[in-house]
Amino acid sequence: MCTAISFKTKNHYFGRTLDLDYHYNESVVITPRKFSFRFRNGKEIENHFAIIGIATVIDDYPLYYEATNEKGLSIAGLNFPHNAHYFPVCDSKENLASFELIPWMLSQFAGVDEVKENLNKINIADIDFSEKFKASPLHWIVADKKECITVECVEEGLKIYDNPLGVLTNNPPFDWQIKNYEGTIGSLGKEEADPKTSSKGLDAFGLPGDLSSPSRFVKLAFAKEKSVCGETEEESVTQFFHILGTVNTPRGFISDNYMTVYTSCCNTDKGIYYYTTYGNSQINAVDMNNENLDSDSLVSYPLVTRQQMNRIN
Repeated sequence: MCTAISFKTKNHYFGRTLDLDYHYNESVVITPRKFSFRFRNGKEIENHFAIIGIATVIDDYPLYYEATNEKGLSIAGLNFPHNAHYFPVCDSKENLASFELIPWMLSQFAGVDEVKENLNKINIADIDFSEKFKASPLHWIVADKKECITVECVEEGLKIYDNPLGVLTNNPPFDWQIKNYEGTIGSLGKEEADPKTSSKGLDAFGLPGDLSSPSRFVKLAFAKEKSVCGETEEESVTQFFHILGTVNTPRGFISDNYMTVYTSCCNTDKGIYYYTTYGNSQINAVDMNNENLDSDSLVSYPLVTRQQMNRIN
């Protein structure tokens, strides 16, 4: 269970929740311009756009869950079990492992338009990172400040959907989610208000409240559409976390250890990466521009997971 959104006020923001019952010591990871990306197809990109996001670093390789490059292009991979389908290696296309899609996009493309022009050149191949780390079944949300798309690799092939809602959850596939959203939204707020028993909020009457993927999709799209937000950085970031907070998973709702491990928000115009964790609701910030972006070494900041309380007296 994961949820991602693209959100715009004065600046553009992109982020997600990660909902799991385990974690792999994720960190905020900055990949500078001269870090060498080596791909399983034998190609190497030595000079590229700088990247910031949350990743697990294994053998000095950043396995990004979501990330943004210095040009403002962002991508997040979300769980897509039973529908994701990766293909055998194909000689007629550029073969990429699923975990290589994020660095492939963010290292060389500045916007969604460039991504769409180049996606037909690749084959997402069924390649594991290692024996221990198998390829995760994913689909992706890709966004910049102008547009947003969803990318799904299924048995029928690679599908690219325009995503005007700027929302992605998990199963079912995106085209089903859009139809379900349209049907659900059309029925909201139809209940007649009884002034003796009603309270505010009837315009959202019928809005799903469970944590299933279709319900989270509808609820988050509704929350984005109704959002009222100022244009300052503090107001925008705070509103972003409140919007994603409508679908957070408290520990125990699904299983003893299943929870929203972290929530992220990147100001893609400024390269500032914000996050909270389940154990620490304070908003933390990492600014990629405060690092040497012409370096060749990864920079990692472990997530702060212990609550930081502002004690007034």
